[in-house]
Amino acid sequence: MKDRIAKAFIEEIHDKGMKFTMDDLAKRLGISKRTLYEHFSSKVDVLEMIIEQALREADEKTEAIVQDEQLTLMEKIKGVMTVLPNHYEFYDLRILEQMKRYYPEQWVKVNAALVDDWDTLRVLIEQGIREGIIINKNTALIMKLIVDATNSTLDQRFYMKNNISVSEALSSIVDVLLYGLVVKDS
Repeated sequence: MKDRIAKAFIEEIHDKGMKFTMDDLAKRLGISKRTLYEHFSSKVDVLEMIIEQALREADEKTEAIVQDEQLTLMEKIKGVMTVLPNHYEFYDLRILEQMKRYYPEQWVKVNAALVDDWDTLRVLIEQGIREGIIINKNTALIMKLIVDATNSTLDQRFYMKNNISVSEALSSIVDVLLYGLVVKDS
């Protein structure tokens, strides 16, 4: 039921922005408000559950990639760069701006994950530099390029307008960052 509520919550945000009510959410779900309140005491509770679930899923997926001994270092780097949580539709600039305005405490958690929570990738990049797989450039600059480029997928309107799914966009961005734009001679 909590997954259904999370999905409906995200649909409400996309339709009405963050200003929808618990009554709106109950109607979308086809349940009574009382039933909804049996699961969550407020919109903030639902929002926090979605955030915690998304962050946990991303961490679990990242850890599984890093621990997979069958993957090369480059496959691990690409895998970590393209991790998407199940509710990635939630990570949209319009939603994040509204969250910043109406739910600043929750926004801080999400923003920290989007901007600061890249330690695992940094370690892999540094390993790649040491092993001579990745060019020896300033790691902070490399990380800024990666974070900014991958976070460009938060502008989901651009990708929808151009018929590109978020996962396709992320994969292409990572390919360009890791392998460049120039076609290599065969």
